[in-house]
Amino acid sequence: MKKWEDFLQFSAFGLLLILLNLLAAKQFLRLDLTEEKRYSIAPNTKELLKNLDDVVTVQVFLAGDLNADFKRLRNAVQETLDEFRIYGGDLVQYQFINPDEATSEKERNKFYQGLVEKGLQPTNLFDNVEGKKVQKIIFPYALVSYQNKEIPVLLLKGNVAASAKEKLNQSVEGVEYELATAVKNLTQTRKPALAFIEGQEELTADQTADLTTALAESYLIDRVNPNQDDLNGYDAIIVAQPKRKYSEIANYKIDQFIMKGGKALFFIDAVQMNVDSIPLGGTYAFGYDLGIDNLLFRYGVRVNQDLLQDLFMGNIVVNVGRFGNAANLQPIRFPYHIALNQFANHPTVRNLNAVYARFASTIDTVKADKVKKTPLLFTNRYSRVRKVPNQISLDELKLDMQKELYQKQYLPVVYLLEGQFTSAYKNRFAPDGSKPTTESTPTKVIVCSDGDLIRNEIDRKNKQPLPLGFDPITRQTFANKELVQNLLAYLLDEQGLINTRSKEIALRPLDEIRIKEEKTFWQVVNLALPMAVVLAFGVARFYWRKRKYA
Repeated sequence: MKKWEDFLQFSAFGLLLILLNLLAAKQFLRLDLTEEKRYSIAPNTKELLKNLDDVVTVQVFLAGDLNADFKRLRNAVQETLDEFRIYGGDLVQYQFINPDEATSEKERNKFYQGLVEKGLQPTNLFDNVEGKKVQKIIFPYALVSYQNKEIPVLLLKGNVAASAKEKLNQSVEGVEYELATAVKNLTQTRKPALAFIEGQEELTADQTADLTTALAESYLIDRVNPNQDDLNGYDAIIVAQPKRKYSEIANYKIDQFIMKGGKALFFIDAVQMNVDSIPLGGTYAFGYDLGIDNLLFRYGVRVNQDLLQDLFMGNIVVNVGRFGNAANLQPIRFPYHIALNQFANHPTVRNLNAVYARFASTIDTVKADKVKKTPLLFTNRYSRVRKVPNQISLDELKLDMQKELYQKQYLPVVYLLEGQFTSAYKNRFAPDGSKPTTESTPTKVIVCSDGDLIRNEIDRKNKQPLPLGFDPITRQTFANKELVQNLLAYLLDEQGLINTRSKEIALRPLDEIRIKEEKTFWQVVNLALPMAVVLAFGVARFYWRKRKYA
């Protein structure tokens, strides 16, 4: 009888386990107990993956013999892709490829060249191996493919002012956004329409060529003259460094575009000058009359007619004399060219590298009901403001480089405006006789006080556009392009993937001094303690059984 009771109890317990497993199989549950939710992905990313209709393949080239920090980045990529597979199922496939696994040096170089042709640039990794410095070539990229289309994704990103560990940590924080954005760009069925405004001597197609190429992956790009054409049908417009006054009809069309919910980015120079004349004895700087000040004032900001200087500055090339029979061209520091490296706590600028500005101005906010104003990008700790009209020359640098003159700090040069805007044509007649919309639906506008921020340089030798943010003097590439891409993503990305850039993973470095001092102790504890526990359990169990059954 006892045996039957035990058998029935065991059977009931087994059936209960089977029932619980069947119920659990129908219910999806995951718990992330980490403080930063590092093993979770955002709801917007989950929806993107659940709605896939074909296979997305991710090839990750961050593999092979890596140091501990890069292994952490590699593991973060794999953990993120594992999460992607949970929500995308078999429609998300990935593999890690070691570029060094080629059978010969010739094959390896051929493979390297193929990666470079696809836009994957190698990175030199310096490491210490048994006290010796070793240089390795790695490709910190992923290649995301979908229906015969592919996008390279740079996995190693971050602010160059940060330490190596901090930069890698910033890269870990951005893995989900970079991969999810690539998937979105490949799978989206409709690209938002974006228009560069022209007709007022704005930046030309060549001067915005690199930005246009980058944006074409996600948007339909057009150039529109509001003096002649309507802005209907576009999702966003970019006003790129106009130099001539806007007509009343152009102002009205831009205003009504925003009133109907359109998004806008204004990259405005408030001061005009002849930059090429600065090394030749100086030039006179005075304010522009662009005719759009009233619009921006109604929306909540005013771009001031002044110029910013900063001790965290760039360079210009000037002729400092003769070297034999040739001009002696030398780069000198120039405080009107600023490397902006102070950012707000906002997903559009989180973990961003420095942004390069030339002749930026200050921005003030004014009262605008129902509009939230968020400064995004600032000057650095030591700044000053030069009023205009004023003369800009190299002679002033002999005095202006004194630290005591730079008493201002963290002056905003980019503002994000969100809410319901009031039309500049409220209580006014429209220039075309139509009835203006006087209050917008909820929308967003971004104002930057530097038009050069989106202008790429032109190579003087081959007349080809250089990458946006590339400084030919220092050979450094700043994050101007990434900033504009992030701003547009925030304005137009209805899925809200840009918010995944807010993910934060805290660094918890070990105390290296304590590691050296206590290394032997903890090695003994980790090796001996588990063995001692098992041994003690075995001895205790032996004596318990002996006592019970003796």
